Amino acid sequence: MTLNGQIKRPHTTVILAMTVDGKITDRTRSPARFGSINDKIHLETQIAIADGVLFGSDTLRAYGTTMRVSTPELLKMRENQGKPSQPIQMVCSRSPNFDPNLRFFQQPVPRWLLTTKMENIPETLKTKFDRILVSSTPEREIDFIHAFNQLAILGWEKLVILGGGKLVASLLKADLIDEFWLTICPLILGGVNAPTPVEGEGFLANLAPKLELLAVNQVAQEVFLHYRLIR
Repeated sequence: MTLNGQIKRPHTTVILAMTVDGKITDRTRSPARFGSINDKIHLETQIAIADGVLFGSDTLRAYGTTMRVSTPELLKMRENQGKPSQPIQMVCSRSPNFDPNLRFFQQPVPRWLLTTKMENIPETLKTKFDRILVSSTPEREIDFIHAFNQLAILGWEKLVILGGGKLVASLLKADLIDEFWLTICPLILGGVNAPTPVEGEGFLANLAPKLELLAVNQVAQEVFLHYRLIR
């Protein structure tokens, strides 16, 4: 289960767009569509180099879809690398009571589910996923450490995280994130209840994860920040 003393797992990158004041959506948690076409190109490019994409249940419910690779050049790149045309799209949820009519379930992508118990999955959803991974802690939370090890065994080398903040917080707590790509978009949403990139209980300052800035790129009115976790 370990490699050089570390858990064997995919290289994991969080990709999020946020406002200048650090919000990933507004106080009503409506779908965040404030990123420009440049941000969408950046996002698709990062998804195209991944073996799989992971996102939380709230993200799926908010958007109803996921981003797939559609640009011909990126599809050709995956073909040349011997990869399937689409990375695996995996949603995680302890209680996966999704609407089976979501457009996500009609998109031409491989769909996986990560959950804690098979018994929690409605019969109407079990056939909607190509594969179901079960991984649970004694507290009946998703055991991401065990799950990521299983993904590595299944051949996943690069994993992209698309949110939301609860998922990112859980993965940071488990020390399973390697990099962040953050797009800073030129607007302010405000609101004490508007979600941020990292939710959960938060970290005390002396225990907070530390980041190393790898790159800063300005494209039009947006700034793309690339960070690496310092260990």
